[in-house]
Amino acid sequence: MTATSPVTPARRGGPGAAQAGADALERAVGHLLTLQHRQGWWQGELETNVTMDAEDLLLREFLGVRTAEQTAAAARWIRLCQRADGTWANFRGGDADLSTTVEAYVALRLAGDAPGAGHMARAAGWIRGQGGVPATRVFTRIWLAMFGEWPWDEIPVMPPEMIYFPAWFPLNVYDWACWARQTIVPLTIVGSLRPVRTLPFTLNELRPRGSGQARRPAAAAGVKGEGAVGGGWAAVFNGLDRLLHRYERRLPTLAPARAVRKAALRRCAEWIIARQERDGCWGGIQPPWVYSLIALHLLGYGLDHPVISRGLAGLDRFTVWEDTPEGRLRRLEACQSPVWDTVLAMIALADAGLPPDHPALLPAAGWVLDEEIRGPGDWQVRRPGLAPAGWAFEFDNDGYPDVDDTAEVLLALRQVSWPAEAIKEASARATAWLIGMQSKDGGWGAFDADNTSRLVTKLPFCDFGAVVDPPSADVTAHAVEALAAAGLGASKAARRGVTWLLRAQESDGSWFGRWGANYVYGTGAVVPALIAAGVRPGKPAIRRAVSWLVSHQNPDGGWGEDLRSYTDPGRAGRGESTASQTAWALLALLAATGGSGEAPEAASIERGVRWLADTQRPDGSWDEPQFTGTGFPGDFYINYHLYRLVFPVSALGRYVTGAGPGGARHGRAGEPGIPGGAG
Repeated sequence: MTATSPVTPARRGGPGAAQAGADALERAVGHLLTLQHRQGWWQGELETNVTMDAEDLLLREFLGVRTAEQTAAAARWIRLCQRADGTWANFRGGDADLSTTVEAYVALRLAGDAPGAGHMARAAGWIRGQGGVPATRVFTRIWLAMFGEWPWDEIPVMPPEMIYFPAWFPLNVYDWACWARQTIVPLTIVGSLRPVRTLPFTLNELRPRGSGQARRPAAAAGVKGEGAVGGGWAAVFNGLDRLLHRYERRLPTLAPARAVRKAALRRCAEWIIARQERDGCWGGIQPPWVYSLIALHLLGYGLDHPVISRGLAGLDRFTVWEDTPEGRLRRLEACQSPVWDTVLAMIALADAGLPPDHPALLPAAGWVLDEEIRGPGDWQVRRPGLAPAGWAFEFDNDGYPDVDDTAEVLLALRQVSWPAEAIKEASARATAWLIGMQSKDGGWGAFDADNTSRLVTKLPFCDFGAVVDPPSADVTAHAVEALAAAGLGASKAARRGVTWLLRAQESDGSWFGRWGANYVYGTGAVVPALIAAGVRPGKPAIRRAVSWLVSHQNPDGGWGEDLRSYTDPGRAGRGESTASQTAWALLALLAATGGSGEAPEAASIERGVRWLADTQRPDGSWDEPQFTGTGFPGDFYINYHLYRLVFPVSALGRYVTGAGPGGARHGRAGEPGIPGGAG
């Protein structure tokens, strides 16, 4: 074995399959090693949709800092993403999305594109045909209201006085998911102050003739796992919204209420400022970032104020510039994932057989250890007695460590030869935190424990994206797998997690994937976790999952799943083959076979490996234009540019070496490598 090559014994599959997998693995490992940064971390681009770029231009227009260079480069990217019918989608190959198309259209108007131009006329005609601006989501209409193109009276009210609700009171800010609460708090300021800036144009061409200003009804929560409640509550909250609108109109005449409002605005500002990160962001994600900047600016914070200037400067770090023959392109990442990418790369390289003292793994471990979070965060509202620990997804998001990253960090750190005491201490803190973040039902959410309020989902404001953070199968699986790797597979926490997972299995044998697309991702995460925790491969839950995966393999040998499976159950496990989704299926099947090349699934595994080998690029990576990551099921998706590489390396590594995660040999329940013997 060389310093950059994995162990490649030819021991699986039919003639030639093992060698093809080994050759593909060696090329992929070589490419992955070239992508490591000098500081030890990996980071792939997080590609989303053009609302990020449109809203960035609108933010800069609102603050008066938009430049011609930024506008032209962003407009080139937005035009490049437009489809032939004039629309924009939320993921490649997806259905046209009205709100995304409206925001992209407005951004191009800012860039000087004339409404009579062919691409603009096609977009406007389609928008009108879908109901126009009145049919867009609340967030789009808020942007338009800030520029006088939609009446503030037609935006659902979210009063800033909510900041005073105690944690036990319904609809307090901690009932929202962390990403939602950081967005809602600044928007209560914006909605209270109702700013209007003037655009150099109107958008009358987007309003259907005679449409009026009817409010768009809140979207029904049709995605599994989002905690929807019945229509009765929706009617209650719509009535409450009407009362709040009346209150807002009378507020100027109510002196005591005005005093409370002023104090609430000040308290919201303090809450926002306390959560700004070192790099200027809020939560490491776009929505709270842009709305926090707008809210604070409306309260009098000038562009030269350190909070505002730091926030604007931080956006540069999330900006991707690309030179093309047509000119420079500019696009904004909604988030960045260096911790996640780094630990997935570490696990993949260990799966591929790289030794624990490999020169790529050691600096990666050192960087990851330095990223440990030791300070307070909002998660302590539900877990006040739990000591801080864990890791976040991003470079800077120290108020919000998450269970998913922490679990994968724990798995990655076990694969390196780093000073044992440092890893032992950090792992002990993180394991205790992980156990403490378990929800009362036995599962794990991503950022908070027991963040399962069902009321907030029916507020008229909530017509887009997940607003709560309930336990999910993929996060719970990663937590269980991390506990099992630490020798805690028989612990109460792990067994409760296993029980939760078994109860969450779909009737067809799959598991729903909250943070990846979709049932292939969920099943690919859960099966290895259950096996690691001691569930025997022959148990019915595992056999049903295996049967589901085998039956959903594509004729070409790969696996894929269209993102529309979140809203259309008929698409579950169905879609064009991708490298990342093929790898997820293989990881589950490899775990379920227990290292045996004679299992009935062996032919399916071999076909999957051959698909990866046959579709690999010469540089060792794979083409994957499809989005396979999930931000909000049904609404917002991500193309993680490293998924197409790290997951195939893990799958091929486990296939070639006959090993489990991180190079650990497969065992049986109660045998070495499988703590606990649950079964």
